[in-house]
Amino acid sequence: MARSLLRSRALEYGRLLGKYWMIVIDGTGLVCYDKPHCECCLTKTIHGKRIWYHNVLEAKLITPDGLALSVCTEFIENEPREASKQDCELKAFYRMAKKLKKDFPQLPILIGGDSLFARVPVFEIARKNNWRFIITFKRGSIPTLFDEFEKLKKRCPENTARREDESVVGNFSWVNHFEHAGHRLAVLECKEIKKKTGEMTRFVWITNIKVNDQNYKSIAKEGRSRWTIENQGFNAQKNGGYALEHPFCSNPNGAKNFYLLLQIAHIINQLLERGSLLRHLMHSTFGSIRNLSCFLLEAFRTCSIYADVLKAELSKPYQLRLFDT
Repeated sequence: MARSLLRSRALEYGRLLGKYWMIVIDGTGLVCYDKPHCECCLTKTIHGKRIWYHNVLEAKLITPDGLALSVCTEFIENEPREASKQDCELKAFYRMAKKLKKDFPQLPILIGGDSLFARVPVFEIARKNNWRFIITFKRGSIPTLFDEFEKLKKRCPENTARREDESVVGNFSWVNHFEHAGHRLAVLECKEIKKKTGEMTRFVWITNIKVNDQNYKSIAKEGRSRWTIENQGFNAQKNGGYALEHPFCSNPNGAKNFYLLLQIAHIINQLLERGSLLRHLMHSTFGSIRNLSCFLLEAFRTCSIYADVLKAELSKPYQLRLFDT
């Protein structure tokens, strides 16, 4: 589905710097149990209590207007006979990267992620696949590089910028040409100060894109768009009627099938909400995308669909367009 949207050029407006597609990587929890569920369960101890759980790593194509379209899924699970080797998000990403490259071999990808992915093996994968990345950077990721940035940014007053609007003042600084384990990297910092309260929030990203006064805003914006996978992605699927965390099935394969079908449903609903087909009817007639889903379910349950009528309707030429919110 994502490949069809890309090939039809329906998402061209979403390119970063006119070239790259932002694909954000993040993990989330699916279900949790107080006893072993299957041989593939992950396990940990919280406040002295042992729990068993299932997680998933998701790659979503993010657009500036908030679309979060699933393009690759990797389940985080232990091998039945390798219980001592716990699976994790990083291991899952190494597997996922191979699938992404196979499914989208020519796509100019820009990887976004949290500070967990700010490490050399991830940089190696990006270089091998000719990908770009903008990853949240914290001192604990690469302490020596972070400390070096703190020192060098004071010596590069030319690499600073200020952006101000009605409510926020943003101060940017960056340093290029860091050498780390054979990789040339750049670090960009943004300090946002709220005018009313004086509250300051700091964001730092590490990237393999050279930062300058022409692109620093775009890089910072894409770095912060990582939250789209949390808000429009996982949060919508957990609290928006999709029941992501509900254990509908005790069979591990059945649970995976449910998760993948949920991703398909979420893509369809996002396109319906933003598309021209029901643009004027969505809120005036149905009220919300959740109500529309209920109407569709009832239609499938109570209305007969005849093959000849469906074939005749599908044979008509039509074009659907996406609109910004």
